[in-house]
Amino acid sequence: MKRHNFGRIVLFLGFFAASILGLAFPASADLKLCNTTSSRVGVAIGYKDEQGWVSEGWWNVASQTCEVLLKGTLVARYYYIHALDYDRGGEWGGKAFMCTGDKAFTIRGVQDCPSRNAKRSGFFEVDTNEEKDWTVRLTDPGDGGAATQ
Repeated sequence: MKRHNFGRIVLFLGFFAASILGLAFPASADLKLCNTTSSRVGVAIGYKDEQGWVSEGWWNVASQTCEVLLKGTLVARYYYIHALDYDRGGEWGGKAFMCTGDKAFTIRGVQDCPSRNAKRSGFFEVDTNEEKDWTVRLTDPGDGGAATQ
């Protein structure tokens, strides 16, 4: 007697249909930042879009947590990060200078920051290797400062 396994067939067809419709296993494609330090940090990002350079901030990221900075498929290869340690002082920065504000901000352009009531801040470069999803990990300065994956 031949044994049919209708349960497995129905289960397979259900997963197949759901994946075609995008209901199962949704792909996550974001720029995320994980704060692996013992401090709360404020994060600003910079990137180039179809209209030119833009910087945005601030995301407040608690110790040992991750935050999505940009939702959706990444459209640029390079992103730039500037972060402040709220609890111990100090910052993570680099040689790419962009404008930042004291409070929540979106600033177009990177020139003449002070004349636009903004601060000129150094950002470090993140090369995503043109991946569509990327995570940056902030670490304590003694541990290297930042890592990307």
